[in-house]
Parts: sequence; C-alpha cells; structure tokens
Amino acid sequence: MASSIRGSKQFWNFSPAFFGVNLIIAAVITVLLCPSCFTSTSGILSVASDFLYSFILSCILSYGGFLAEYYFDKKMPWIQYPLKRLILESTSYILYVFVTSYIILFLIEFLIRQSFSINNVPWKWLMVHTRLPMQISVIIAFVLISRSFLLEWRKSAIEAEQLKTQQYARQYQTLKDQLNPHFLFNSFNVLSNLVYENSDTAARFIRQLSKIYRYVLEVQQEKLVKLSSELEFAENFLSLQKIRFEEGLLYTIEVSPKADFYLPPLSLQMLLENAIKHNVASMADPLFIEILLEENQLTVKNNLQLKSSLSEESTGIGLSNIRKRYELLTEEAVLIKETADYFIVKLPLIKNPQV
Repeated sequence: MASSIRGSKQFWNFSPAFFGVNLIIAAVITVLLCPSCFTSTSGILSVASDFLYSFILSCILSYGGFLAEYYFDKKMPWIQYPLKRLILESTSYILYVFVTSYIILFLIEFLIRQSFSINNVPWKWLMVHTRLPMQISVIIAFVLISRSFLLEWRKSAIEAEQLKTQQYARQYQTLKDQLNPHFLFNSFNVLSNLVYENSDTAARFIRQLSKIYRYVLEVQQEKLVKLSSELEFAENFLSLQKIRFEEGLLYTIEVSPKADFYLPPLSLQMLLENAIKHNVASMADPLFIEILLEENQLTVKNNLQLKSSLSEESTGIGLSNIRKRYELLTEEAVLIKETADYFIVKLPLIKNPQV
C-alpha cells in the first residue's frame, strides 16, 4: 500500500508521465472540438492556442483534483465520513474548477489572443465558455473520487485483516502464557503452602487467581478496553505475585483512571510478566514496578536487575505483539527505553476509539 501511495505522489509531482497524460488529454479535446483543423498545417496552427489552453487547463484541473484528494484523505477518511466527504470534496473541486478555468480563459483571451481590452471584458461570454471545463471536471472528479474511495476501502480491509491476525496471535499467546506450566506450578505451589500456613491468605490468593483468569476470558475478543479495567487487572495480577514474592516485589500504581482512555487488552499483563520473568525479585534485591500516567501515556517502569539465566528462552513476542497492535490502532508509537538502571515502556492511551 505504501509503495502505491509513493508512486502516486511521484506521478502527480509534475513528472514526465504527468505532463504526458495531460498532453494526450489536451490533444483529444482539441481534435474533438475541430477534427477538420488537423487536415492541414494552417489548420493545426489555427488551433495551437486551443491546444495550449486545453493543456494548461488539464494540468491545473487534474493537479487540483489530486490536491483535494490528498487533503481530504488526511482530514476526512472515507470510512468514517463517506457522505460528508463526498459532498465537501465534490463541491470544493467543482468550485476550484470554475474559478481557475475562468481565470485561465480570461488570461489567454486577454494576453495571448488579445480578444478584448480591459475596458470591455465579455464577462458573460467567459462564463459560457467555462461549461466545457466544468463538464470535464465532473469526469475527473468521478475518476479521482472513485479511485480514492477504492484505495481507502482496500487499505481499511487490509488493516482489519492484519488486526484480526494480531488478535488471534495475541489470544493464542495470552492463553499459552496463562496456562504455562511454570505459571500454574508456581501458583499452586504457593497456594499449597498458604493452605497450611494461612487459610485467609490462601482464600485471597484463590480470589485473585480467579479474577485474573476471568478477565483474560472476558477481554480476549476485544480490540480495546478501558484504562480502568486494565488497571484493576494489573492490581489483581501484582497482588497475586506479591503473595508469591512477598517483600521481593514492590509496586505502585499512581494513576487516576479516566473513563475516556483506552488501550489494547492485556498490554499491562505482558509488560508485568516480562518484568517479573526477566528480573531478580528477592528480599535482598527487590523488584520495584511503577505504573503512572504521564500526559496521555501510561508508563510502566521497573528497576533493571536481570537474571543471570532464564529457565525459559525469551521470544520477544510480548513487546512485538503490543507494538503491532498499536500500529494498527493509532499513529502513536509504543516507546521502549532501557537505561543502565531501568526498563521503561510508554503506552499511548487512545481516546474515543472508532473500532
């Protein structure tokens, strides 16, 4: 898709192909207006100014159509505003054609043909002779608008398919992670110890574990979830890990949930699991995780104390999955930064999702 857009811009950026196409259009118009003029040299010379006028007008009309298309593609996508875009783009382009064709016709008749002086401008005659450009503009507008709509529809269909693919990959990876034997083994091992040591804590552990699995099942089909839901899940997940690691894991969540903020589901879970999986979390070297809101970004930060070896090989699927999902949902990128002391991930928060 990107290559086709670049090619389109190269064509319209006054390339040889652009001038070639408009020369052909001008020649066709001139022949249609006066077929007999092309039977002799004098006839061809007599329509030279008509050909020049047609060529200039064709270039300006087609380039203006491209500019209108380019502007509305950025400001008013077809998928979101189909009727509004159709009306505004058509109206603005036809108005542009009328004004520019009127001015060009005036300049050619006044400066080149010298058909009139500045004191006796035939305004009505000029108005009548803008009919042909207006008729041509309807054809150009139809072609450009149809092309723009089809390209936008194709792009939207491809992105929807990509998002669906990413969703399936994320669902599979999430379920795989949650049903990971190590996760279950650690959870049940902690639970078995708690049952004998502290029945109240064991009951709390079970409740937290059930909330985690229930949330995973509820949101695995969603594209976006509310920030408040993700923060509640993060609290449950970290509380569960806190029971396991005790003072080896410290965390703070400094966010005032806003109902109008959204993010991809289980993004926090992937980041929190990565932090716990890759770093030492012990009484001597506690792992500290901080979640905070900075403008319209959710920051997840942990101190860096990497394990010397991992029982499981890191695949990098988690961060890659989050990045790809954000690429399909918003233009804002996920920021990942690693310093000597900290690992930081900033997740853009999405407002008023159109998904």
